[in-house]
Amino acid sequence: MSSSALPHTDDTPQAIGPTRTPSFERRLAKRYRAERNFRRIGMSTVIFSVAVLVFLLSNMLLNGIAGFQRAELEVTIDFPASGVTGDAVSLTAPSAMQTLEMQGLPDVVNFFAEEQLGKDAATQISPDGWRDVAAALADNPDLITRSQTFYLPTTSALAAGLEGEGAPEMQALAQQLADKGKLARNWDWGFLSRSDATNPQAVGIWGALKGSMLTMLVTLVLAFPIGVLSALYLEEYAPRGRWTDIIEVSISNLAAVPSIIFGLLGLAVFLALFPGLRSAPLIGGMTLALMTMPVIVISGRNAIKAVPPSIRDGALAIGASPVQVVFHHVLPLALPGMLTGTIIGMARALGETAPLLLIGMRIFVATPPEGFASPATVLPMQIFLWSDEIDRGFVERTSAAIIVLLVFLLTMNGLAIYLRNKFEKRW
Repeated sequence: MSSSALPHTDDTPQAIGPTRTPSFERRLAKRYRAERNFRRIGMSTVIFSVAVLVFLLSNMLLNGIAGFQRAELEVTIDFPASGVTGDAVSLTAPSAMQTLEMQGLPDVVNFFAEEQLGKDAATQISPDGWRDVAAALADNPDLITRSQTFYLPTTSALAAGLEGEGAPEMQALAQQLADKGKLARNWDWGFLSRSDATNPQAVGIWGALKGSMLTMLVTLVLAFPIGVLSALYLEEYAPRGRWTDIIEVSISNLAAVPSIIFGLLGLAVFLALFPGLRSAPLIGGMTLALMTMPVIVISGRNAIKAVPPSIRDGALAIGASPVQVVFHHVLPLALPGMLTGTIIGMARALGETAPLLLIGMRIFVATPPEGFASPATVLPMQIFLWSDEIDRGFVERTSAAIIVLLVFLLTMNGLAIYLRNKFEKRW
């Protein structure tokens, strides 16, 4: 007999489910509508964030492109007729700049500029423009035997006139020279190889960039191993008690302390111990390492907690010692999470200015630092100093420096992310 033919009784199972009454349908529609609205709000916030980011980057790039250019005057110098002499040895010697200056190279540059551009235009060549000629001779001593065309930086006044700003007579002179093809804005690759200067046409970012590299290197060398070992000790070895709880709370509080407090600590401790290293990358790196270590410790402890207990139990079961369990099994698995915390801490340290203000890195440095103990500044501080200048030329240079800072940050983070993914293991 088929099941469909069985008589219905009270014991026959019935379909279980809500009765779809009109009120139930309204509540269900309301929940679906709330879900759709929430998704729309979430998508709107994402689109708004992306739009703000695109606007910020676009505005910065448009201003920054001009910062990688400078106004230059075209001057041709006939070295055989100038009286300036030298050979490959003398022109590449460390004292070549002083030797050429004593031979009257600045006057030679001014003479040919007056002859080709006129007296008024010749006075608008940057006072240090002759140094570009000397640098070209040092790079290629054979130039001393022939005529060579140089593109020399102008003064800020003529550069502003080329942009249609400043005094009317300077705008007229700039237009006249531009029409003759003697004045133009050219790519200034020297911006990446020069250091700070008082003229926006002659400034460069290399001194601050090298200072940032040295400072970040000191920060990483100090903060990462100390932070990782501290996290391992607190999570794996420290006895649970009042003192351990106090240490953990203190580390959490240090991660939220304003950065200027660490600057005061660096001023009171490090500069008191090493008074001759004021504004040095060594002191700056030590100060920023204090600020970065709590972030690395907290992220390191969380990464260690995320390692399954079965990993420890399995290692102990096959005869590994407790130290081998920690360093051969737990640490490699927790390392990607630790590197994530390191990325966050280093990115924060790279953009800090307040702690470095207090240890004297707000200085004018005309030459790149030679080492960890040399006077130096860093990219955020250089940007801060240029943004405070009145000359409009520094505004464009500031935008260009911001672009360099972002590229440096992305490069540093990209390397850290690569290492994190390389060491990442799955279980």
